[in-house]
Amino acid sequence: MDAYDEDSDARHGPDGPHAPDGLGESGGPGGAGPVRARVPAGPGGAAPVPRSGVAALSPRYQVGAALAVALVAVTACVHLGMVFLSIAPANTVTKQHGKAIEEWVYPEFEQNWKLFAPNPLQQNIAVQVRAAVLMPNGTTTTTGWNDLSVQDGKAIDGSLLPSHTVQNELRRAWDFFVTTHGADNRPIGIRGSLSEQYLRRIVVMRMYEQDATSKKGTIQRVEVRSSTTNVPPPDWSGEKVSDTPVYRVLPWWTVTADEANGGVR
Repeated sequence: MDAYDEDSDARHGPDGPHAPDGLGESGGPGGAGPVRARVPAGPGGAAPVPRSGVAALSPRYQVGAALAVALVAVTACVHLGMVFLSIAPANTVTKQHGKAIEEWVYPEFEQNWKLFAPNPLQQNIAVQVRAAVLMPNGTTTTTGWNDLSVQDGKAIDGSLLPSHTVQNELRRAWDFFVTTHGADNRPIGIRGSLSEQYLRRIVVMRMYEQDATSKKGTIQRVEVRSSTTNVPPPDWSGEKVSDTPVYRVLPWWTVTADEANGGVR
């Protein structure tokens, strides 16, 4: 051993790199300093990382924590589902389990707003029209019923960019008429008369464009009706609804002179 090694050992002392296991900091087994406990090395020589959270619990408590988390998750899902059904439009589930939904939601979780505004339709409403046409030979012919809503549906099907007019003009005109007329088809206020004129002009224009008989003569009168049919429920619901259409027939409207002479063509 050379002088350098002896000096190095002297500086390090028993606690240096060459100190035997179990020696205290003061230099021997009987030293006054505290004894160091050796920590087992982990993989690759690194010290193991202590576990935290649920992983630090015993297996029995881990099972209990998992069950508690699952219970909270199920309760949250049930609650959200109940609140959703309480504000959703009437459907098969709410009709069959409405009382249970009300008992869960009211009064603590009551909502004072509706999820859908307006409610999605559960009926198919078609607007149909027929006309009394004055033919060139002087006779008057009554056309058959023309389903204008079906014609609009055919124009929309397969169209990548259907126009706003095709989609909404007739439907909005009928909605305007219904909201401004009573059950006896009498207008309510001045907007009622305006809605009649608006709807009449639309159906006359459509008859001149799409009805073969109307194209040959002059329309003198038109009669409009709506056909309302319930949307069939899914097979699994077991709900029974009538599939018979219900008609609302309006009185014959006389077409004004400018319209009869082609003012809306």
